[in-house]
Amino acid sequence: MAGLLGDLADLVLPAPCAGCGAERVPLRYGVCAACAAGLEALRPFRRPPEPVSFGLPTCVAVGAYEGALRGALLAYKEKGRHRLARPLGSLLAVAVARIAPRSVPVTLVPVPSTAAASRERHGDHMLRLAAHTVRRLRGAGWQAEISPQLEALPRPDSTSLSVAGRRAAAEDSLRIRRARIGVRRRAEPRKGTLVVVDDIVTTGATLAAVTRRLEEAKMQVDGVAVLAATQLRGTSGSGFAGFPPDGTEKVNVGLSVSRTRGDAGASAR
Repeated sequence: MAGLLGDLADLVLPAPCAGCGAERVPLRYGVCAACAAGLEALRPFRRPPEPVSFGLPTCVAVGAYEGALRGALLAYKEKGRHRLARPLGSLLAVAVARIAPRSVPVTLVPVPSTAAASRERHGDHMLRLAAHTVRRLRGAGWQAEISPQLEALPRPDSTSLSVAGRRAAAEDSLRIRRARIGVRRRAEPRKGTLVVVDDIVTTGATLAAVTRRLEEAKMQVDGVAVLAATQLRGTSGSGFAGFPPDGTEKVNVGLSVSRTRGDAGASAR
């Protein structure tokens, strides 16, 4: 029923392209053909944080935080375009595949949203995104699962904080989820690859804090996969740490963005 209602809404309430804002154009999961082609052409690249955040493992980004990727991510995260979780989750799978070998199980730990942010966005946007990433990875032959190990507490605005201040604030706001009553935690360490997933990396302070919290709980993080990497003011315009914004080698996980008749905006979580 939810899918039928979404299709009907596409016909009645067509939305602009989430990538470029073009109106009255055919959309493919929320973006026009040109933006879809641009997203599918992105190549993942390793992205060291700027400046370097102590404790951050290998970080792979799908693309630079610009253009169609930025538009689609903002539309999904801040404007209720929840159908974008599917194509964005597929893109994130490409970054995960750069870190996790297909031959061993991979566990994704999404960076959590605070309770207030989840209410405002009608759900945890990264948990939903990670679910689509896992589906894409499984379809391409990976043994993948999600493990929401962390919960986020409210924290002060970090825009005026130094890198060290952001790191401390991020670490103080994270804690390991308590085991639910009647559910035993695993006594043995997880086998395979453990990858932290998030939407955007800037300084890497939050991702480094997540890594430390998990490692305090005896969970070894093998890498971080994100959709987009920002470029801080004053850094080189040629790319990130020697990698061009359009990336390097592409990893094939069967990514394709199927055609739909439009996108009605927010859909059921």
